[in-house]
Amino acid sequence: MAVPTKSEQTRDLIAKTALRLFRERGYEATTMRAIATEAGVSVGNAYYYFASKEELIQLYFEHSQEDHTEASRDVLAGEREFRARLLGVLRARIDTLQPYKEFAGKFFKYAAEPSSPLSPFSTESGPVREASITLYREVVEGSTLKTDAEIRAELPELLWLYSMGVVLYWVYDSSPDAENTYRLVERTVPLIDRLVGMARLPGMRGVVREALSTYRDLRR
Repeated sequence: MAVPTKSEQTRDLIAKTALRLFRERGYEATTMRAIATEAGVSVGNAYYYFASKEELIQLYFEHSQEDHTEASRDVLAGEREFRARLLGVLRARIDTLQPYKEFAGKFFKYAAEPSSPLSPFSTESGPVREASITLYREVVEGSTLKTDAEIRAELPELLWLYSMGVVLYWVYDSSPDAENTYRLVERTVPLIDRLVGMARLPGMRGVVREALSTYRDLRR
């Protein structure tokens, strides 16, 4: 394994310091100057590696997604049933988000702005979005789920959208240890499992295809 260069070590130090301060102080209270001071580098050096706090938040998104993927490994390796795989992956999503609960709501208003690079739908968020969809594709493809091929192809992205709704609920969930968010997942995953299964029924196929066609048109 190659030894990180001094430049790579400095960048990693700034990034780790920023993520720690975001978690401890919150997004708005953490300035680039504070990050530089804590990391022991000049402000100019911090800006050399990261042009803005938004870039550092994108790095948080990347790390968070990596943590989520890693935390999902056991359930994906041990379960074949679609419902169990999806439930385990969503629980892992909440587990990995929880340490950042205090500051998540602070920057969410920026992510909710359609033109913001922090939006999950932005070009800048593309790599993280695709990594998350890939994880949900693994949920589907590695399961014993039997469904229409057209639904199977679209399902990973639809599951990602569903997970974004779960995350939004989690941001505003004030229950102890996000217990209401866990309950939301436990209640809705079985419904999704049933709906996907029902799509195979002759009377439902036409409705599902029309819904998928509408979704594809709106996605463009």
